[in-house]
Amino acid sequence: MTKDEKYSIAKWAMDHAVQNGAQQARVIIYNNNSSQVEVRDEKIDKLEESNRSGMQINLYVDKKYSSISTNRITNKDELGKFIEEAIAGTRFLAEDEFRTLPDPERYYKGGGPDLKTVDPAFKSVDPQQKVQDAFNLEKEVLGSDERIISVSTSYTDGMSGSVMVASNGFEGDTENTYYSLNASVSVTDGVARPRGGWNESSIFSNELIRKDIGNKALKRALDRLGQAKIASGKMPMIVENKSAGQVIRPILSALNGSAIQQKQSFLIGMKGEKIGSDVMSIVDDPFIVSGRGSRLFDNEGMATEKRSVVENGILKTYYIDTYYGKKLEMEATSGSTTNLIIKPGEKDLEGLLADIERGILVTGFNGGNSNGATGDFSFGIEGFLVEKGKLVQPVAEMNITGNFKQLWHDLVAVGSDLDLSRSWQLPSLVFNNVDFSGI
Repeated sequence: MTKDEKYSIAKWAMDHAVQNGAQQARVIIYNNNSSQVEVRDEKIDKLEESNRSGMQINLYVDKKYSSISTNRITNKDELGKFIEEAIAGTRFLAEDEFRTLPDPERYYKGGGPDLKTVDPAFKSVDPQQKVQDAFNLEKEVLGSDERIISVSTSYTDGMSGSVMVASNGFEGDTENTYYSLNASVSVTDGVARPRGGWNESSIFSNELIRKDIGNKALKRALDRLGQAKIASGKMPMIVENKSAGQVIRPILSALNGSAIQQKQSFLIGMKGEKIGSDVMSIVDDPFIVSGRGSRLFDNEGMATEKRSVVENGILKTYYIDTYYGKKLEMEATSGSTTNLIIKPGEKDLEGLLADIERGILVTGFNGGNSNGATGDFSFGIEGFLVEKGKLVQPVAEMNITGNFKQLWHDLVAVGSDLDLSRSWQLPSLVFNNVDFSGI
């Protein structure tokens, strides 16, 4: 289905909803095409291709709201009946005066820059090359070390697109592609069986890193042999960039309008207040060319803006969509992040470690939980004991406990090593005075 055809059907469905009793309507037609190859023991373990499309319709009927979806969208008689029945069903729901479409003045109105989020060569990638890429990763390490007990590798790619129209004036479309290669290696020393993994991703096939992924996964696995608990105590925690999402995610959750309205946020009423140390600065930038989270409008159609989320530890904004903006009597910003960037420092991970007399480098989190209302947390971790700037002992089966309100005040250093392969571009982070529980 072409983009023009999607727009035509979406507008028809929107008009049909309004003509049959909905005061407002928003229609989204989406498609997702993806493929996956998994290789294990020199054989294809999984070969999958998926092509999905459908329609989502948001209905605003007599101060009542519902969201419906269907993948049968080409027969207008059938689709029209489906919409009419949904409108009738919506009238049985409870009123919610806060459910409306956004103010049209907030909509993206076109003319934005090309963010280059689509690989024009996506449909021409040779399927045999996808399979070969997965096998090549396995060949990098298979049989290279007698301690290897299993190797699994995978190739995935995908293209997604959507058009969205709203009855109060919005029209817009998006399209994205991605490619990813992943390797996972398990090893043993006769006692433990640690696993190491590595992943590379890209928006464009010709920019996807295809070498040394298996070798890096193997090294991470071998480095974990001999993992053990160490003595409990307070010490610095260095969080590797690929694991930093675990400590930033609760902050973002606490900034969400739903958490604030439901009193499940430890950052309620903190806008303009200090929530972290001076080296904590976070920017949300939707306009990075070929950024993983780049977009010109959000899932409501509101135009995106580059925003400072936290500046030198001071909270500058919340993530508020139209619904929660009305409920909270707050200005709507957007209900979700785009490219989230922690302002980098000047030292890479090696440089950060060099400043540590004794601490723990965290390379992975294993379970745990955090309390959104209070900020209290407890997580399992694995990584390495650091002494005089050197990794001296792999550690595992340890926990960290504390409170996020205090943890971010104890942020003392930020790395220069931004992980550019994700929409959250996070560097390695150093926190002081973290409680580790071991033996």
